[in-house]
Amino acid sequence: MYRILIVEDPPAEADVLRAHLSRYSGEKNLQFAVTVLGSALEFINSDHVADLVLMDIDMPGVNGMEAAEIMRTYDQTTPLIFVTNLAQYAVKGYAVDALDFVVKPVEYHDFAMRMDRAVRVMERNARHTLALPTADGVRVVPGSEIAYVDMLKHDVCYHLADGSVLRERGSLRAAEARLAGQGFLRISSGCLVNMGQVTRIGPASVTVCGGTELFYSRSQRKRALETLANYVGRSI
Repeated sequence: MYRILIVEDPPAEADVLRAHLSRYSGEKNLQFAVTVLGSALEFINSDHVADLVLMDIDMPGVNGMEAAEIMRTYDQTTPLIFVTNLAQYAVKGYAVDALDFVVKPVEYHDFAMRMDRAVRVMERNARHTLALPTADGVRVVPGSEIAYVDMLKHDVCYHLADGSVLRERGSLRAAEARLAGQGFLRISSGCLVNMGQVTRIGPASVTVCGGTELFYSRSQRKRALETLANYVGRSI
């Protein structure tokens, strides 16, 4: 199921988008969970996690473009489609990495073409991103930006390449399942390493970007070294 956020102030226009999404999901055999927010300010202050944002631009107070700029400070991944009759904003949309524009009044077939593209991006993101809690809400993180994952008591700690750490309740096994297929390797019972972030491979440990040294457990050492050797294409 994909979570879709509509940010649109006239209820009638939000209803049009909701109806188009319902028709599209039926035709494509997809499931959407749709939430409607009535203003850009409500969007900025919300903690909703979305796989796709459909955003009007011309809204009172904070407009959609300003809200998108704020969104991109903490989420560079979630696709954004502007729904607008303000064609002059098209160039500015590239600055916030908008996936597409839909011009009002929104015709279904035009909308469906944009959704085809959005679904491809959502499918790719579902395989390669995580939504992790922060003090301010939620941060969408590409798996490639996670250097390693370990445990602190009952919290899973995601150590990012920029040095920040995001935590959530859970188990390392669950984190490993979420990161499956993204190049993460278990090197001990309490640590997963992103092989793409490894800068040094030693006989007892690996070093990741930022200089953190992480040690293999005795039981995982042989398999870890073999996997790393295959990953980098050379023998250890």
